[in-house]
Amino acid sequence: MAKLDEKIGFIGGGNMAFAIGSGLITREFVKTSQVLVSGPNIENLARWRDIGITTTDNNCEVLDKADIIFICVKPHILTPMATHLRGMYTTTAKDKDKLFVSVLAGVNLKTLEEKFSFVDGLKMIRTMPNTPMQIGEGITVYTPGSYVKQQDLEKLHLMLNSLGIAQQVPEAMIDSVTGVAGCGPAFVYTIIEALADGGVKQGVPRQMALQFAAQMLLGSAKMVMLSGKHPAVLRDEVCSPGGATIVGVHELEKGNLRATLINAVEKSSQRAAELGKK
Repeated sequence: MAKLDEKIGFIGGGNMAFAIGSGLITREFVKTSQVLVSGPNIENLARWRDIGITTTDNNCEVLDKADIIFICVKPHILTPMATHLRGMYTTTAKDKDKLFVSVLAGVNLKTLEEKFSFVDGLKMIRTMPNTPMQIGEGITVYTPGSYVKQQDLEKLHLMLNSLGIAQQVPEAMIDSVTGVAGCGPAFVYTIIEALADGGVKQGVPRQMALQFAAQMLLGSAKMVMLSGKHPAVLRDEVCSPGGATIVGVHELEKGNLRATLINAVEKSSQRAAELGKK
């Protein structure tokens, strides 16, 4: 696998940042010495230090030292964070080579470029990743800003694709993808828990039920990815006439599972867009 030589910085060291950073370390895409993470409460960054990464409570240090800077704060923190950086910022020739990557839900490129307008020739890329990047099975979509060059996109794509699947999309699609891929893991964890609960109700030990439910979902997902068949076709292949599976599928239909999941994606996509407007 290709490796990166640049220094990677994270402004904000929460779950999404940790999924990306620790994923890059695990996949040996970067070394721990190349990563720097900042956050307001240094004690909350202990898990980064546990894997050998340097942490600081000074965002300006990340801005100064990193070549690729991930903006991983909550959307409502963007304005005060950018204002603080603006006040401490000193322009140097090297700054034009810095690449900024936002993972902020709902915050569009126009807003990001306005907030960081103090950076000359700002190269900003808006992304929406998800937490399974931590184990190399993530999904990230991204859209480049005005000054981003092709080599910057190729570098970012290589980095994000090493953690799963990465794809460039029109910016208008990002909030919709957020509802499917960004929020989707939480929906799936709920499904795994519910399936395991069903197994426990039928007498399967809890740990075994959880393992079987998770493995079943993993295997089913791989069938969709590798077979190229539509999920409805794969479902029909499991449903024998008058068998046990079709009875269960009927119960899912009575419980409006599909409509509920569609609604969940819709509401999460709408909420992501709202977050960027606050």
